[in-house]
Amino acid sequence: MPDLKLSHSPLIPETEERRALRESVAALAGKYGRAYFQEAAARGGFPDELYRDLGHAGFLGVNMPEEWGGGGGGLADLAVVIEECAAQGCPMQMIVISSITASIIARHGSEVLKERWLEGICSGEKKVVFAITEPDAGTNTHNISTTATRSSDGGWTLKGQKYWTSGVDEADAVMVVARDAEPGPDGKRTLSLFLIPTDAPGFSYTVIDSALRAPERQFVTFYDDVPVAADSIVGDQGRGLQQVFAGLNPERVAAAAIASGIALYALQRGALYANQRTVWSQPIGAHQGLSHPLAKAYIDVQQARLMNFRAAELYDTGQDAACAEAANIAKLAAADACLLSLDQAMQTHGGNGLSNEYGLSDLWFTARMLKTAPVSREMVLNYVAQHSLGLPKSY
Repeated sequence: MPDLKLSHSPLIPETEERRALRESVAALAGKYGRAYFQEAAARGGFPDELYRDLGHAGFLGVNMPEEWGGGGGGLADLAVVIEECAAQGCPMQMIVISSITASIIARHGSEVLKERWLEGICSGEKKVVFAITEPDAGTNTHNISTTATRSSDGGWTLKGQKYWTSGVDEADAVMVVARDAEPGPDGKRTLSLFLIPTDAPGFSYTVIDSALRAPERQFVTFYDDVPVAADSIVGDQGRGLQQVFAGLNPERVAAAAIASGIALYALQRGALYANQRTVWSQPIGAHQGLSHPLAKAYIDVQQARLMNFRAAELYDTGQDAACAEAANIAKLAAADACLLSLDQAMQTHGGNGLSNEYGLSDLWFTARMLKTAPVSREMVLNYVAQHSLGLPKSY
């Protein structure tokens, strides 16, 4: 398929080095393409070859410190990697997942944990997924019931379950948010973060039968008295929630990047089809009934991209408060633009839009998921209402 270069828009201010990164990622992911990614999802497998090549090229750890095998770049560089993979028809959720776990380890992990995990995450040889959501807690992290009990050997024992843990069947470890089994002196039970190898005794999982057509499947994970070594706690005991925040802004930027990439891919396919498909002696793209909705979707995704790369820039320069606002806005805007772009691209294809051969319809539930995960549209609006507009907290 001819490349319309929609993902290389000059609207995004980029250095020559970052443009080269974008072109390199596009070339690598484009070598595999949509059909390869669809086949991996259809067989219930993982796109190992693509992920391996991204790691070997240094793209997976582009934002991690060089001392741990990373590229020494920033979040904006990682956003380029995620967006370009998706724009080539390969929306890699595992990179988004790694953006939160690697960020937390890099910022709060001990030297032991950094040495144990970061280099492998950067190379693609290791994958660490994230487990926080529970059936009865949802967004209310304070209400989680998975508990960590201190062991006589200085470690912990975890008991509970998590919901919608992505890609655990491909992972080497899970980063788990758990609550103290016993309250502290102040009567409160604080949260902590733990890294659990997926082959740990007492750890198991079962797949969720979901509508998502993606290589990264969703799971319920179970922790039946899972032993956790003393050196496998991430950061300080009782500060798990604060440490999770280190990964939330990168996660939102990463989610917005994958949404924008899917939107660019869909618009590219829609524009190409509208140029090539001829009815009554002229391309269907000549009709404003098709061209205007595609143009509006393009405008929306470019606006979302501008906000997202601004959020990444704020993160990379240490402006966390401003980044939080921009990242939340970008995530909401990109998710909306993604769904609109995909829907219009499918509409442009007519009946063909529902055929997997054209590479659009099986992306719909992934696009729809991004309105809910990793943070829902409603919680973003709550954040903006409270922090940007100064309105009373509603929850």
